[in-house]
Parts: sequence; structure tokens; C-alpha cells
Amino acid sequence: MPDPSPATDAARAKAATVHAILLHVYGHPDWRPDFPPMDELILTILSANTSDVNSGRAFERLKGAYADWQAVLDAPLAELVDVIRPAGMGPTKAPRIQAALRKVLAERGAFDLGFLADLPVEEGLAWLTQIDGVGHKTASIVLLFCFGKAAFPVDTHVQRVTQRLGLAGPTDDPAKIKARWEALAPAEWFYPLHLNLIRHGRQICHARRPACEICPLQAYCDYYVGVIRAG
Repeated sequence: MPDPSPATDAARAKAATVHAILLHVYGHPDWRPDFPPMDELILTILSANTSDVNSGRAFERLKGAYADWQAVLDAPLAELVDVIRPAGMGPTKAPRIQAALRKVLAERGAFDLGFLADLPVEEGLAWLTQIDGVGHKTASIVLLFCFGKAAFPVDTHVQRVTQRLGLAGPTDDPAKIKARWEALAPAEWFYPLHLNLIRHGRQICHARRPACEICPLQAYCDYYVGVIRAG
């Protein structure tokens, strides 16, 4: 599969068609913040390399075990590792959670990320990615999901679907795919398109044995046209 050229009219048209089809199949999720920004940040740190079910369980345990974020910050590290155990990688994630809380408190004087609403997207991304363990995906999730900012998160589902469609190169990393979608789509598409690409990856475009025979994107998918149909 050749690397796609920069955001051409053809690529934008293909992206628009993909977006329209996914809206028709999965519906139009309207933007609404599910969690306060601080909660979203910690939940996203917990979600790395695990399922939503496991990270959700760990987050519920965390909120149930501690009265507030100060208590999480003050908790003995070994105790915190045990509390978030369902998310996996506790010895890595627990220090990252405390580092994130420490930075926010030191720089803002409270566990409050509301100031990000007033920052341009690039400044918000730069501030968040200074935190150990917070990459572009986590930062983009906080900005998009909590503030409706024009940041496009790329998880494994979004990456896989985008590459199979041919809208990103096969070796492109998530940061490059993020920039790709931000060049191809208007900001108002980011929230529904991100969620629908994830849903498509979970339900049809599986990592192993994708259900190409029932995929509504067949005609626009380089993987299907070049690999499945050709084979």
C-alpha cells in the first residue's frame, strides 16, 4: 500500500465519504463531556494498553478508595499500584498518575484543568504532553472530549482503520495519523469521526480477520481492494 500524498482534494473527498458512511451506519454522536477534565486525564492514563472495561474498573476502584485527588497524590505508591491493578501496568501507571497530579497542583494551585479551555489547541497539547506518560493521544482526548477542541485522538482502532483505508501510510505513527486527519477533516467532524472510527474498528475492521465481506467501506478501502478482493 503506497504512502498517501499530502492532503489532496481526492484524499479530502475520500475522507468526507468515509465520514458520511460511518455516520449513516453508526449514527452521529453529539459532543458532550463524560468526565471532568482531571478525571478524563487520569482515566486516559489508566486506559493505556488495556481494555475500556479494565480501565473503567480501575478508575472506579481509584475513586472509591480515595476521597479526592490530594489523597491519591499522598497515597503510598504500593497501595496505589494495588488499587489500580485491574488496568494492568500498575508500577508504571501509578507513578504517572501521581506525577500528573503533582504537576497540575504545582502549576495551577488546584487539581483543575479548566484553564485549558482558554488555550489554543497547540498550547494545550504542549502543556499536557509535558507530563510524564501523557502523549498526543491522551492530550487530544482531554482537549476534544472535555473542551470540544480541534484535536484528533488516534488509538489503535483509528490507526488500523485509517491505514487500511489508505488515508495514512502503513508505517505512519499515531502522531502522523493525527496530523493527517486534522488536515483532511474540519474540526466539527473530529468528535463523531473519532468515535465512529473506533466503533468500526471494534465491530468490523478487526485487527485479525476483519469482516470485510460486510464492511460498508469496501469500495473506499485500499486493503479490501488491493489485498482481499485481489487475493
